[in-house]
Amino acid sequence: MKTGKRWALSLLVLLLIRPSHSQQQNAEISALNSQPNLVLTGEVRGAQNKTYFEVPFAVPDGTRRISVDFHYTGSEQRSVLDLGIADPQRFRGASGGNKSHFTISETDATPSYLPGAIPPGQWRLLIAVPNIRPASVANYRAEIRFNAQEEEVAFSTRSLVSGKRWYRGDLHMHTAHSDGSCNSQSGREVPCPLFLTAQTAATRGLDFIAITDHNTDSHYDAMRELQPYFDHLLLIPGREMTTFYGHFNVFGVTQFMDWRVTQGGLNLNSVLRDVRAKGGIASVNHAEAPGGEDCMGCRWEASADTDMGQFSAIEVINGGEIMFSSATFWDARLRAGHRLAAIGGSDSHNATSPPGPPGSIGWPTTVIEAENLSVPAILDAIKNGRTCIDLTASHDKVLDFDADTGGFTVPMGGTLDVAADTPIHLRIHVSGANGSTVRMLIDGKKSTSSLPMSVNSNDATIPTELTLGGGRHWLRVEVHDSAGTLQLLSSPLYINFPD
Repeated sequence: MKTGKRWALSLLVLLLIRPSHSQQQNAEISALNSQPNLVLTGEVRGAQNKTYFEVPFAVPDGTRRISVDFHYTGSEQRSVLDLGIADPQRFRGASGGNKSHFTISETDATPSYLPGAIPPGQWRLLIAVPNIRPASVANYRAEIRFNAQEEEVAFSTRSLVSGKRWYRGDLHMHTAHSDGSCNSQSGREVPCPLFLTAQTAATRGLDFIAITDHNTDSHYDAMRELQPYFDHLLLIPGREMTTFYGHFNVFGVTQFMDWRVTQGGLNLNSVLRDVRAKGGIASVNHAEAPGGEDCMGCRWEASADTDMGQFSAIEVINGGEIMFSSATFWDARLRAGHRLAAIGGSDSHNATSPPGPPGSIGWPTTVIEAENLSVPAILDAIKNGRTCIDLTASHDKVLDFDADTGGFTVPMGGTLDVAADTPIHLRIHVSGANGSTVRMLIDGKKSTSSLPMSVNSNDATIPTELTLGGGRHWLRVEVHDSAGTLQLLSSPLYINFPD
């Protein structure tokens, strides 16, 4: 028994002094960050064994996030320094020896620490000395960063998966942090914990999700806690800005954003400009949903002076209570000259809903070709129009196409400048949809010059050609099954659109 206790104590000491996997990962994250705003250094001597001390530092007004990287020497001599922090009014957390990096913001914090307002003034690092030998000296270094951009736009500066490929996800869902509900263990309907949403998405093989609770940022703290566990599922910070005149999703912003748009008050264009200034993107949600008392604010009824150029995408397919399309609204905005990618979202309000529409996580799936699986890469791919929507929530369906004329080729999402009556050569690539039919749409209408084309394999490339008159046009592609049901829908390729 005594031997067992001694072994356990030795193991505890080793765990304290040896960098853990999470510490090594945190060190990688730290290396990617910007230069520190403050560097605090000092030494600890043997006489300080089993004592506590504080290291003060000043936080300037306007700080939204504090990130700390803490390292010390002497671990080979069994020196151990534990870490915590306090703001001018209260204790904000302690991680002991298990974290060398942490961040605290208004909306989220590394587990062990408390999110909330960042008051200016004197903060204090709280350092404990569990062990240092009498003759030892340990030197510590704390790097302090304010408003680190890498941590403003994502919960991790690392990609979960490296390499360019098509990633699959769901960009619209709700949890207990707004109006998501599910049955409790005893069968009562209760607010549905965010963990179940992530667990269901992971079980269904998705690569990414955006949790978009209404007008709130409370869910970001739970997402930050869960991201290290779900290391195959990217958790994208999102929220559904629910206004009286329409709903829209914001992705990639963790700071508070005011949604209270009113006539004569906060202007929607100001909100959209703020989204971009904070490093995020916006998409219009379920624009053709019922409105009025049937669904207050759900239908898009924003004023005519709304700058649609501030949006990056349209939620063309919404899972909701019934899976429906807002393609008419989308085509009208494309006709007006706006570049808007196609995305979809389940609008799930119950993480435990069985697979299949309506309102089940992953129905529909947004499929995105990104450079890697990270928040910045996914958002960039949406902005660049490298998206398609899979209404079947499969694990392999992809729709892509490109166009060329005179040897110059552009992909879906790009712009091709073409003189009137010049032949345009297209290559449509369809995966996972053998036996289906491809339809080309020009300016939102079925092409009369390009007949429906058959897909004869699970990895098909279909060439076709068309000629357009002068002026601005857009092309998009749909894939229908043998019964005529829509399976896949692409983002546009733009013809003669201005920069």
